Amino acid sequence: MPQLLDDEYQRLCRGQLADPYPVYSRLREDEPVHWSDGFNGWLLTRYANVQAALKDPQLPSGGRLDSYMRTLPFDVLNECKPLRDHYATWLVNLDPPDHTRLRTLVSKAFTPRVVEQLRAFIEDTTDELLASWTSNEKLDFVSRLARPLPARVISRLLGIRPEESAQFEQWSEEISAFQGTGQPQVSLAKRAQAAVEAMSSFVRRLVMRRRAEPLDDLLSALVSVEERGDRLQEHELVGMTVFLLVAGHETTMSLLANGLLALLSHPEQLDRLRADLDLMPTAIEEFLRFESPLQHQVRTARCDMDIAGVSIAQGDRVVLMLGAANRDSAQFPDPDRLDVGRTPNQHLAFGLGTHYCIGAPLARLEAQIVFRALLERFATISLYDSHIVWRRHTSMRNPEKLYIAID
Repeated sequence: MPQLLDDEYQRLCRGQLADPYPVYSRLREDEPVHWSDGFNGWLLTRYANVQAALKDPQLPSGGRLDSYMRTLPFDVLNECKPLRDHYATWLVNLDPPDHTRLRTLVSKAFTPRVVEQLRAFIEDTTDELLASWTSNEKLDFVSRLARPLPARVISRLLGIRPEESAQFEQWSEEISAFQGTGQPQVSLAKRAQAAVEAMSSFVRRLVMRRRAEPLDDLLSALVSVEERGDRLQEHELVGMTVFLLVAGHETTMSLLANGLLALLSHPEQLDRLRADLDLMPTAIEEFLRFESPLQHQVRTARCDMDIAGVSIAQGDRVVLMLGAANRDSAQFPDPDRLDVGRTPNQHLAFGLGTHYCIGAPLARLEAQIVFRALLERFATISLYDSHIVWRRHTSMRNPEKLYIAID
């Protein structure tokens, strides 16, 4: 790579690159299956390869945690064993048959009806948050709406009191930060473990209360759900609840922030959507494609294999670059252009196959409600500060703050 791109590549590996798309483009063109020391794995950047890998049973999720955490110092690795054990209960880190069993049980509680029942709450909470905005105000969209709304929604879904959602935001950030660098960091591992232990302890107390006095919420449904005599064990229930809290907050926050930034950076598309709100569903899909909240997923090769003519060894990490695949011109015409009416739009932002995001319908619902409310309430929305500081994270992509002006 030329020096400039090499510098950008190194920042990409550290989760510090504001605009990864030129690097993605160069990799797609020159080396679509690329070994990265920074990611400790093979990077796949073409849509066809990423799509195939997401569905390949020879590229399971299991084992990726071990391959990531084993680079920690031995004493820290032992100290953080509870963190590793907890992560191992998350759906995204499981493979069939364990994944099939847990997803089947959770799907019985996480139904379209449950999601639709949240519509009124999301609308009311969005209105409440927007009501504090005043005309001609300059404000940070992330802290004023994109961050608190998903936290309140997922807390409501699980029956957690509103005043407790802020604490869950902090725990969620500390847990996700650990996996946000190419190589694990000791300090982040220890903070993530402390957050997991605190959140798990809280969830266990909630579970005990729901067993004694069930409510009309997802946690009560998870406590009681059964399938042919099977049920979630307590450690699975705690792990699932923490996973839903973290995933439900982080990805939706990113979708909201990324989507608004994309619109404000393309005023002609903002005007187009404002003039035709029926485009809202396709606009949300385009936000997901254009700035994918989750930039990559990791798999581990179950056996020696070949990907696009490159030999992959058993046990190698394979990093599926969703953000790169979603900007592949072989799949999406003019991929670097935002098009709120783009169709078809078979993006990979929510994954594919066995590990397709279980919370995708809820994220879509929140985004549609928020963007409709913004466009109906405010005649003008514009960027107040065009200097965007992107989150330092290898997989999650969103601006840390998004200062806007409204009227």
